[in-house]
Amino acid sequence: MGASEDSAGTPGGDTGRRLGRRALLAGGAAAALGTAVLARDELSRLWWRLPGVERPRTPGAVDFRGARWVAASPANYRRADRPDDYPVDRVVVHVTQGGYASAVKVFRDPAHGAAAHYIVRADGRVTQLIRELDVAFHAGNRQFNERSVGIEHEGFVEDASSFTDALYAASARLTAAVCERYGMPVDREHVIGHVEVPGTDHTDPGPHWDWERYLRLVRQARAAG
Repeated sequence: MGASEDSAGTPGGDTGRRLGRRALLAGGAAAALGTAVLARDELSRLWWRLPGVERPRTPGAVDFRGARWVAASPANYRRADRPDDYPVDRVVVHVTQGGYASAVKVFRDPAHGAAAHYIVRADGRVTQLIRELDVAFHAGNRQFNERSVGIEHEGFVEDASSFTDALYAASARLTAAVCERYGMPVDREHVIGHVEVPGTDHTDPGPHWDWERYLRLVRQARAAG
């Protein structure tokens, strides 16, 4: 007949069981400590969202040097603390399908339900409406909204003349700054059109947007610092 492990196969019998229990307790304590650290880190990111607590903001501050600040309606974005709570790894290129003034007007309208972080005008003027810290409702996809910066461009997808030299150059400098800030490569995986966002029914920036030219300008702007 074979002998039991407790009496022969395992040295120490009950001692082995006690060591096993100690190891289990130690492992449980380590797991609890790890959970506590994670909870503390999460709270450190979210403390400012508690009632009566606001993360400090400077009124009128912009993230891109030279941009003009015009605030979008708070109904068209969600306050956040990016990239601490949501990593940023995309730029989404949009076209307004209208003029600059009309785009600003709807982004300031709380009933519109959407806005981008920036608008680039045909003459190259850049306007910021939402801080990059915050989640703009621009892509029609919650996850992409959380992880991206949205840039609108004045014009129409069916009109190639909308995309002026000044617009391309200014937008390229803006996208280069965003890519540098968040460590994003300048490529078509990280700089995308609205049409490429999963679930969208939009077609912008459309067939006349020159991606090869645009990415070349972004890379040049980034290299120039």
